[in-house]
Amino acid sequence: MKTVCLHTKDEIEAFLRRHPFLHLYALGDLDDFFWHHTTWYALKEHQQIKQLVLFYTGTSVPVLLGITEESTKLMHELLYSIIHLLPKRLYAHLSGNLAGVLASDYQIQSHGLHHKMALTDSSRLDGIDTSGVVQLSASNVSELEKLYYESYPGNWFEPRMLETGYYYGIRQGAALLSVAGVHVYSQQYGVAALGNITTHPLFRGKGLGRIVCAKLCQTLLQTVDYIGLNVKADNKSAIACYTKLGFERIATYEEYSLELK
Repeated sequence: MKTVCLHTKDEIEAFLRRHPFLHLYALGDLDDFFWHHTTWYALKEHQQIKQLVLFYTGTSVPVLLGITEESTKLMHELLYSIIHLLPKRLYAHLSGNLAGVLASDYQIQSHGLHHKMALTDSSRLDGIDTSGVVQLSASNVSELEKLYYESYPGNWFEPRMLETGYYYGIRQGAALLSVAGVHVYSQQYGVAALGNITTHPLFRGKGLGRIVCAKLCQTLLQTVDYIGLNVKADNKSAIACYTKLGFERIATYEEYSLELK
């Protein structure tokens, strides 16, 4: 087995397409909009990719994606081989007990188990009245940041994602009450990952999140084939909402913050 850094999109895509919902974020990051923020490490045997890791630097804290649908043995080997290449501080999405590989070098804080969910029954979006939903743009950055500050302070909102055109909200008068957007979108690769979904605390329980997510999904389905999201495993209300919209759980992983010792 040999660890290599990959630079060929087609080779990476072929590996990721084996399970597109599981690797939704990584597939989207092949798009030119994200590609220059990515570094790809692979474990190869006889020129074949056996395991793959994505290191993404397009966020305020770089993110390591080490998600596998197989045994974690090969991913363990790959992660161990690239520890010396990682920065002092990073965030990570890891399958199983893979965080243990990094424990000798990093202080690790878990952010809990998360589910990957995939939109597998889009018929459930039919009949949802989304007429009150509005599209958001770069001109709405200030009010979006205000809503996230008040209702979702631990968000991963990146203003440049508004350039995709896939951020939607619900208003009451001039006030923005609920929003749903994307972490990843690629028409070329046919994938989208929902993210930064929140409703102001004073207006929760009214179904606003379901409506705004429905509008977002309905619009995305005009250009992509795969829609998914990540949600914390103990967020029962969000999971119930997504299930009603036609999402189902396809995998569980854990999120971590890492700081070099």
